[in-house]
Amino acid sequence: MLLAIDTSTGTSVAVVSREGTLAERTSADTRGHAEVVGAFIRDVLAEAGVAPHELEGVAAGMGPGPFTGLRVGIAAARAFAVGIGRPVLPVVSHDAVAYGRTERVLVVTDVRRREYAWSRYAAPGSDGLPVRLEGPSLTPVADFDVVTSVAGYVRIDAPTIDAGLLGILALARHDAGLAAGPAEPVYLRAPDVTLSTPKRVTP
Repeated sequence: MLLAIDTSTGTSVAVVSREGTLAERTSADTRGHAEVVGAFIRDVLAEAGVAPHELEGVAAGMGPGPFTGLRVGIAAARAFAVGIGRPVLPVVSHDAVAYGRTERVLVVTDVRRREYAWSRYAAPGSDGLPVRLEGPSLTPVADFDVVTSVAGYVRIDAPTIDAGLLGILALARHDAGLAAGPAEPVYLRAPDVTLSTPKRVTP
């Protein structure tokens, strides 16, 4: 079993097993991640009747997503994993949207500031796992017709990422012996706030 957390769009937290999702909480609010993620973790563990020590690890959605929201979920996943002495299983968030689809798909998430993040997927192979061909990439909304002009893909706009699917995908990838997902978050752009360069002080 895994705890799965994604805050790349809204906030989604789930407990999953190899048989499916045992409990899940989701909020579409793109600004309240820090306020709800802790309560969601508590609630899904209680609903699933799972003690933290029973988990095999924590699946973390690594984006793409805005800097501030995305790092909340990743930090929560890492802290919880350290607390229970289990590994973090990182997963590209768009892969969870494509998981379970049988056709070629274009996954799109709104990362605000009039930009879309997107990833393009082939039809899955015999193992059913997503096959990402392009992305994650970032394109202004005004220029997005260039992305959608490529024929043969079903567009999926995802207002939130399903943490249940994210966790089940993480288990499937782990059981298949595949390499872990990205170790660092997929931000696609710099944070809105950066550290200033210190001024030199002359004696």
